[in-house]
Amino acid sequence: MRFTKGRRCRSPTLKALLFLFVFFTALEITRVRRSLAPPNIDIAPARPERIYIASLHWNNERILRSHWNQAVTALATALGPQNVFITVYESGSWDNSKGALRELDSALEQHGIRRNITLSDVTHIDEMNAPNAGPGWIETPRTRRELRRIPYLSRLRNITLEPLQDLVRNGEHFDKVLFLNDVVFTNNDVFQLLNTNYGDYAAACSLDFSKPPSFYDTFALRDSEGHEMLTKTWPYFRSRASRHALTTNRATPVRSCWNGMVVMPAEPFIATPPLSFRGTPDSLALHHLEGSECCLIHADNPLSSKAGVFVNPNVRVGYNGDAYKAVHPDGPLLSSWQIFKGLWDNRFRRWTTTVWFKEWIVHRRVVQWRGEDKHNNEPGEFCLINEMQVLIENGWKHL
Repeated sequence: MRFTKGRRCRSPTLKALLFLFVFFTALEITRVRRSLAPPNIDIAPARPERIYIASLHWNNERILRSHWNQAVTALATALGPQNVFITVYESGSWDNSKGALRELDSALEQHGIRRNITLSDVTHIDEMNAPNAGPGWIETPRTRRELRRIPYLSRLRNITLEPLQDLVRNGEHFDKVLFLNDVVFTNNDVFQLLNTNYGDYAAACSLDFSKPPSFYDTFALRDSEGHEMLTKTWPYFRSRASRHALTTNRATPVRSCWNGMVVMPAEPFIATPPLSFRGTPDSLALHHLEGSECCLIHADNPLSSKAGVFVNPNVRVGYNGDAYKAVHPDGPLLSSWQIFKGLWDNRFRRWTTTVWFKEWIVHRRVVQWRGEDKHNNEPGEFCLINEMQVLIENGWKHL
């Protein structure tokens, strides 16, 4: 009789708890689905702005010809030839990226769009065989002196900014710098990105995808607390501020991002001294730590702490046509099941995992490095990961 009585007492409680769980989960899913369905209208720039567009390319012939060239030409035409300057740097591709970019050059010429398209014959092998003096070269565990990937990429990115600085010295003004990866995008994507947080930001980034639903650029993205992504799928973030903004489809605060397409005010890049891309010091890299130049730029940008860095969840780009279509479906972006699974997977991981050990290893090595020289300092510690990356003939390698 006692067993039966206890069982009867527990049953209403369990039913009530189950009812509350289902009720509040349904409310949460409904809220998220509504927020993920913004009005399907054309977006126009909030006000005319002069945009400097910068891009790097290496072995991108396929996407250049299938999507990118046409998208860039359409964007520049929509912005107005008088309001845009395009700089493209191609670095030693072995496909026919050079031919594709010559076609872009011709198309931009026909539309009266100013540009600087540089086609370099210097390959990775040439870079690796260059005299290994100066920053960026380190002794690696393979007992070789090798060129680090990030200082190499930083140098190329800084080359794309040189025409901007020349133009400004000659009296021209630019409001924003738009950095474009080899991604599929539309004019609306760029216009929405420009309007992120009503145009008030130190940087605004898209979300990028290669194999949806998995997010692509995990190297540069850090949430509002400086943590790496919790998951590669929605809602991605560990920090409450980033996660809440994303699930309500608002400009999402982060410490850093790149994600295929990023727009930043031009002011820091034309200041004295100008903001520039960099890698971590070689002496720090010897502690087996590396950070993306696309993250470190936000750590160095004086506007980051004042205006904030944001991801715009409504701007989604793809590294191929299929990926772009997948993140721009005709119906809802996420099903009710995907929302439920994403929310609870995120909760479970937050409740059962920690970033403390991974970040402690990085911090311990940074502290050791700082102790080696009183001048050693790295403001972008949140960008660092436990890796060493070097250039190789056909790309780059983890050591």
